Amino acid sequence: MTDTKPHAEPRQAEADSGLSHRQIMTILYGLMAGMFLAALDQTIVSTAIRTISDDLHGLSQQAWATTAYLITSTIATPLYGKLSDLYGRRPFYLAAITIFVIGSALCTFSTSMYELAGFRALQGLGAGGLMSLAFAIIGDIVAPRERARYQGYFLAVFGTSSVLGPLVGGFFAGQDTIMGIAGWRWVFLVNVPVGAVALIVVAKVLHIPHTRRPHRIDWFGAVTLTLGVVPLLIVAEQGREWGWGSGTALACYLIGGFGVVAWVLVERRMGEDALIPMRLFRDRIFSLASLIGVIFGMAMFGGFMLIPQYFQIVKGSSPTEAGLLMIPVMVGMMGSSIVSGQLTSKTGRYKIFPILGTGIAAIAMGLFALFVDAETSLVTTSLFMVLLGIGLGQCMQTLILVVQNAVPPRDMGVATSAATFFRQMGATAGTAVFLSVLFSNVSGEIAKAFTRDASKPALQAALRDPAVLNDPANAPVIEMARNPNPGGAQGSGVLSDSSFIQQLDPRLAAPFKEGFSEAMQLVFMIAACVMLVAFVLVFFIKEVPLRTMSGLQAKAAAEAEELADADRAAVDATTAVTAATPAAPVGEPAESAAAGGAGTSAEQDARRAAGRRWPRGD
Repeated sequence: MTDTKPHAEPRQAEADSGLSHRQIMTILYGLMAGMFLAALDQTIVSTAIRTISDDLHGLSQQAWATTAYLITSTIATPLYGKLSDLYGRRPFYLAAITIFVIGSALCTFSTSMYELAGFRALQGLGAGGLMSLAFAIIGDIVAPRERARYQGYFLAVFGTSSVLGPLVGGFFAGQDTIMGIAGWRWVFLVNVPVGAVALIVVAKVLHIPHTRRPHRIDWFGAVTLTLGVVPLLIVAEQGREWGWGSGTALACYLIGGFGVVAWVLVERRMGEDALIPMRLFRDRIFSLASLIGVIFGMAMFGGFMLIPQYFQIVKGSSPTEAGLLMIPVMVGMMGSSIVSGQLTSKTGRYKIFPILGTGIAAIAMGLFALFVDAETSLVTTSLFMVLLGIGLGQCMQTLILVVQNAVPPRDMGVATSAATFFRQMGATAGTAVFLSVLFSNVSGEIAKAFTRDASKPALQAALRDPAVLNDPANAPVIEMARNPNPGGAQGSGVLSDSSFIQQLDPRLAAPFKEGFSEAMQLVFMIAACVMLVAFVLVFFIKEVPLRTMSGLQAKAAAEAEELADADRAAVDATTAVTAATPAAPVGEPAESAAAGGAGTSAEQDARRAAGRRWPRGD
């Protein structure tokens, strides 16, 4: 007789098994190595980009090096999520590290800004998987209730990279040559040994079981998503230079809109095989969390990127010093993330943290808008930064946890990458919009500051000081001080090249610093309002009890249940076949009666049902 339960017991045993804390931490070290690679690169490059563009004679093209990286990393994020759900996490995480390291090595040998942009695009293809897959893997091996505790380690990676990045980037950018190689080229070259270590660690420790399932690859979804997102990212990065209503910008809007509509239609047609299945958006929690992710990313990055500029332009800090001055934000983020993770693990409650986080972040941005100006002390600014970090730290990991807990375990990768993708899109939009607001207001604010300060004794004394008048660096500003012009080129030049401010006499530099800080206040107020929108929306998220099984355990349990159902159906079908077979008359062989009964409709239906439901094995 055929065994009717060939798979259920092994599957159930797998479902009941879990990884120990030591095994989880071993895998976590590998993931942190990969994430550190991408996070460190972002902070190093942002510190050294001006030196790089000067050396490659491409100051006007430097934005493309950032845009190329942003485009490919954003597009690659959902692709990594979907493919890793189909084929497993390990090969794609290793591929992401490898691509990133190769791209970094090629960046080292760039001879023009266009070459650098191309190689940065290759880097971005790898970076798109380093972040999203790390969170998906944690979702696989750790139960949601315990997950927040472990995800706090990832913020430690970001905090460390935010401190080390400006230091390392500033050091490399400040060296003419190191071992016969231009100093700035080590900004990229340093990724090679770091990436090699990460590759070895991940290859050694990252072993996660995976069951492949039948599928189609959504090529058309990938193409239409690229068609929709790339023009929108380009116009977000370049729109300030082109003009938001220019012909080029309008073409990007039209192409991007067409691509997004085409992508939705393709995804609906692809069904379960879609890059991001449309059924996920029918889940209110997933849809609302994705929307909050966009808004949160917009407010967070749109306001967050102004703080280092404030330190450099208003306070005269170097890029390295500005990076170090960001430590209070990171301390607040790491502390609040760890505490909220521990409380989530103990209580199983999580909704309160994004409510508190968005509220506190909105308050902190409001404080920046109301009280931070050119004369604000570093202590006051640091306190506001700690408060901002406390707010952000309670949201960043919790919003991903909400998405992961809302979807079936088999969608862990695509859901996590979708959450990351939407946050990146929000961050890009926020950065573009807020920089546009800042750029359009800073010239007028600087002119107002000159008009306001014109009668002050300090500025009048500077305009009569022979030392100031004879210094060539002060000449353009002296003319502006005597004839303030709201549309003055010197005011609009602050964002394109602010280095001249530090060369000015402090009395002449004061209106520039006042004007920038006042323009920044408007941006922070807008960011606070955007964050308040996220604060309101969080109240509408339904708090679903956190699962107590990891993604792997939940998938194994679901598979065991499906096979058990199939086994029961097979047994029922066999019983139906036996019941439908007529008893053999006296004197007639049993084989003849059974053969005659085999053609009955009931028996055939039962056998077909059994054939459909019987599991064939993995």
